[in-house]
Amino acid sequence: MHRFFLAGLLTSEMIITGEDAHHINHVLRMKPADKILVVATDGQVGVAEIAGFNEHEVTVVLCETVADHSEPPVRVSLAQGLPKSDKMDYIVQKAVELGVSKLFPIAAERSVVKYDKNKQSARQERWQKIAIEAAKQCRRTRVPAVEPIQTLAELLSVLEPTTAVLMLYEGPAQTGIKDFLRDCQAEEYLVLIGPEGGFSAAEVQLCQQHHVQTITMGPRILRTETASLAALSLILYEKGDLGGC
Repeated sequence: MHRFFLAGLLTSEMIITGEDAHHINHVLRMKPADKILVVATDGQVGVAEIAGFNEHEVTVVLCETVADHSEPPVRVSLAQGLPKSDKMDYIVQKAVELGVSKLFPIAAERSVVKYDKNKQSARQERWQKIAIEAAKQCRRTRVPAVEPIQTLAELLSVLEPTTAVLMLYEGPAQTGIKDFLRDCQAEEYLVLIGPEGGFSAAEVQLCQQHHVQTITMGPRILRTETASLAALSLILYEKGDLGGC
């Protein structure tokens, strides 16, 4: 059954607009009485029946709510240094499939790509659309937000003190990821991953000033897209998701 994210809560009658309405009407060519899954902003899921169409809207009627527990037991966000070419598209898609809670694109000192303000907004919008489609495909009940491109300093300045922050670092690190996860029982994690050239010495020092732990995942140097997805997988598995317990 096709899944669509709503802009509000489940109600007896709901209106689907925008690209989803176009997709239901003109791509899937669904008909009145066809059923879809709708996911509310609070994560509730319902089966809804199509009641009618017009050019830009689809009206659906709620049939029943259904249990759907596809979200991880902990919140894990990813701060990704902007990589070259279209690697960020791939990282966003796969991170959403794995269960990431939020994505922070970081304009790191060694990021080769540089976007002006207009391109930053366009990229954020593109990555958010990729996140929505990935969330539909893997049957999430939450769409991870893709935040605006920012610097590492800007991100660190607004972090909640209860968030466990770890920086994947190819240089001398404070601990391995296995030991870090064994000793840390936080409910929210943030992983910092550098671009192709890694984080600069100044960025590492800045993180240390914010009490961010530097973490190693072993002796091999991983590509940035490999490091991101491996770190998310390890954290989520260790904390009870992805078949871990």
